[in-house]
Amino acid sequence: MAVSIKTAREIELMRQSARLLEDVFASLEAAVRPGISTKEIDRLGEKLIREHGCEPNFLHYNGYPASICVSVNDEVVHGIPHNAHILQEGDIVSLDAGLIYKGYHSDMARTFGVGEISEEAKKLIQVTRQSFFEGIKMAKPGNHLYDISNAIDSYVTPHGYGIVRDLVGHGIGTKLHEDPQVPNFAQKKRGLLLRAGMTLAIEPMINMGRADVEWLDDDWTVVTEDGSLSAHYENTILITDGEPEILTMSGKCE
Repeated sequence: MAVSIKTAREIELMRQSARLLEDVFASLEAAVRPGISTKEIDRLGEKLIREHGCEPNFLHYNGYPASICVSVNDEVVHGIPHNAHILQEGDIVSLDAGLIYKGYHSDMARTFGVGEISEEAKKLIQVTRQSFFEGIKMAKPGNHLYDISNAIDSYVTPHGYGIVRDLVGHGIGTKLHEDPQVPNFAQKKRGLLLRAGMTLAIEPMINMGRADVEWLDDDWTVVTEDGSLSAHYENTILITDGEPEILTMSGKCE
């Protein structure tokens, strides 16, 4: 496993990449409403990314046909946007996207409510978000990678939710997916030793029901096997000599 340690120059480029992506997400959040199609969200996202002078890193990645993954309700991740898929009052929608700035990738995801949503859906989104913050409490030099995984699991499991096991977080830098893989569920091993300069995309994917997922016939869209709602929360982070730095969070899109 080759885990890259970023130089000061690389870290600054990744900060800039992440800030631009956060700007895009702030605009996408404002666009989410009943009546908008998932394809409209994708078109807006790609337009905003390119207006920043960047490239959408999801577009054509291993054949994925869009710039923004738009996953609704029981869709966990990698939902393909369509003109005919219209968001409805009470839906929840997960947006997952990234961009390339001067050769460096950023990646983030958020789940938003569409109009008024149920209290159960609000709780799922809140727990998923908080699980990320519980995980990164362990993202410090001297700790091990799976300390992050175990902290996420310890927070989520008492709520009775299913933690998706088929999909995990990852390293990020000059490639969208770099070593190491970052599971969101408890591990028996400790994993690699964390070092300052590592950059990771940590992304809990949490189902209201069971953890089991399946792939639709498009070979991209992942859905909960039991039809329950799913939420997703992701940021690109930097391991520092002290507390971790959340590169994709400066207050514009929490």
